[in-house]
Amino acid sequence: MRAETGAVDGSLRETAPERGILRSETLLVLALSLGASGVSALISFIGSVTRPGGLKDQAATLNASHAPGRPWLDLAWQLFGIASALVPVLLVAHLLTREGAPGLRALGLDRTRPWQDLGRGALVAAGIGSAGLAFYLAARAGGFNLTVVPEALPHVWWKFPVLILSALQNAVLEEVIVVGYLLRRLGQLGWSPAGALVASSVLRGSYHLYQGVGGFIGNMVMGVVFVLLYRRWGRVGPLVAAHALLDVVAFVGYALLAGHVGWLPTR
Repeated sequence: MRAETGAVDGSLRETAPERGILRSETLLVLALSLGASGVSALISFIGSVTRPGGLKDQAATLNASHAPGRPWLDLAWQLFGIASALVPVLLVAHLLTREGAPGLRALGLDRTRPWQDLGRGALVAAGIGSAGLAFYLAARAGGFNLTVVPEALPHVWWKFPVLILSALQNAVLEEVIVVGYLLRRLGQLGWSPAGALVASSVLRGSYHLYQGVGGFIGNMVMGVVFVLLYRRWGRVGPLVAAHALLDVVAFVGYALLAGHVGWLPTR
């Protein structure tokens, strides 16, 4: 493949055969990862809206037990799920290396600026987290969202480590695929910056649709913010940090607070 691309959106326009290869590659990566999750979430949402009762009376559980009453087997399943979910990220790193780019470093996921990435991520997480929680509570109260149950793991020693690993996996997978990789490939395919932003944001919202309309809209807005920040900073590192912090607070916070505070909905 002929080969230079822009640092963030892959600004070089490829020839027609090369565009065909890139288009197929992009569709396959999405079909193996978050594109498939979007289709699954749509089917789940259709099931929820056609079920008797309101959405807020139904629950969407994020981290559940895979082997109740068998903690070691459950742990094996949890770790397997986390590891296998990261395979598309390794595939993206491989594909970027094959095109002559320095793997995930081309997307700004490396250890060159850890404190800057973490600091920026913490600021983004603080702003999005507070607004996101308020939006979720309002959407659920209005009947547009299911009750989200961030975790339903047994009370065993590995519960919190697994929740943190799950948060990190979500962050790496989503920001690498939906922001860094997708924007790069859409830029190479000749998409406009506005079109690529819409595609990335709608994709992010789509695989959260299982939570309801609120989950779709809230994550789509988050997607717009993350794309703009990526274009400003040229790195997915801060976005991974922000996303990981958001999920750690959601998962661990729910585990600690559920049933102890009145404002936090539980199933």
